[in-house]
Amino acid sequence: MKRRQEFLAVAASGRKFVAPGLILQARRHSTDGSPSAVPVDSVGGEAALRIGFTASRKVGNAVARNRARRRLKAASETIMRAHAASDHDYVLVARAGTLTRAYGDLLADLSAGLKQLKLYRIRH
Repeated sequence: MKRRQEFLAVAASGRKFVAPGLILQARRHSTDGSPSAVPVDSVGGEAALRIGFTASRKVGNAVARNRARRRLKAASETIMRAHAASDHDYVLVARAGTLTRAYGDLLADLSAGLKQLKLYRIRH
């Protein structure tokens, strides 16, 4: 996800999980003919997984924010691609703890968030 409107739509849905290392927001996306509709993955036939990343100035300067976003992207590659429900849009919000939290704990936070929101899937 890239557009502000998409981020705001996910935030407005009200489904979120707060952990020391991140905030996970989720919203079921539409697959109708609207311009913001999600493309269908040509290989699996299911909707493509869409994830947005954000870090405010509360996290730190530009270097710290970019590092926090990179950590969230790495965690999402590990957890989200394997276990997230593909019919939802996700926004991962960096927190001050994203920078100092151990990577294993960050992965645990993300898994716990998916489970709490009932969006955790086991794929083979």
